[in-house]
Amino acid sequence: MKSEKPIVFVVDDDPSIRASLFDLLRSHELQTIAFPTAAEYIAHSRPDLPACLILDVGLPDITGLDLQERITGTDHPPIVFITGHGDIPSSVRAMKLGAVDFLTKPFTEEEMLGAIANAIARDITARLERAELSQLKQRYSSLTPREHDVLPLVVGGLLNKQAGAQLGISEITLQIHRSKIMQKMGADSLAELVRMAVQLKVPLPTRRRREAAITDLLN
Repeated sequence: MKSEKPIVFVVDDDPSIRASLFDLLRSHELQTIAFPTAAEYIAHSRPDLPACLILDVGLPDITGLDLQERITGTDHPPIVFITGHGDIPSSVRAMKLGAVDFLTKPFTEEEMLGAIANAIARDITARLERAELSQLKQRYSSLTPREHDVLPLVVGGLLNKQAGAQLGISEITLQIHRSKIMQKMGADSLAELVRMAVQLKVPLPTRRRREAAITDLLN
């Protein structure tokens, strides 16, 4: 992860607002790029840096709320909304989709700087989580097909004998696969391997399947 300074994007069709925000943020040593329309912001290539998007609700091409809805679920930076005509339905909609704040003009410098700090902190956390997940996916892809079969049984709570019986292999063979999985995934404990499996959304055996494994072992 790069250690360069965060960047703040401003999208507002009012030149005076863009200018005042630009001056404020630059005075606090924040990189700032301003756009008058949503289309120009979308077309701009974003550097790989922690970021925040200050977004006006009323834009000339599409509304800020519609832009938020369009980019929700992507890796776009957290949003701080600004508006000259705030209303409860709009603010509720914005916050439900993950906005950091919803500021009504005129806002104070402290309000804006606080919202930006929160947004950038949230983005740093999200970027770290994405990087960790990407690394986990690479490790997971290094597992053999048999190890892919073993992993959900191990993290799903089955004992080695039960998991081996489910797959038709010996307990010793199951232990060998388990050891290799731990090594490839970089897990120091079963609890850590379980956490990784949850992050990767590995399908775990159902209760019925666990009970069937115990029954097969006893018969």
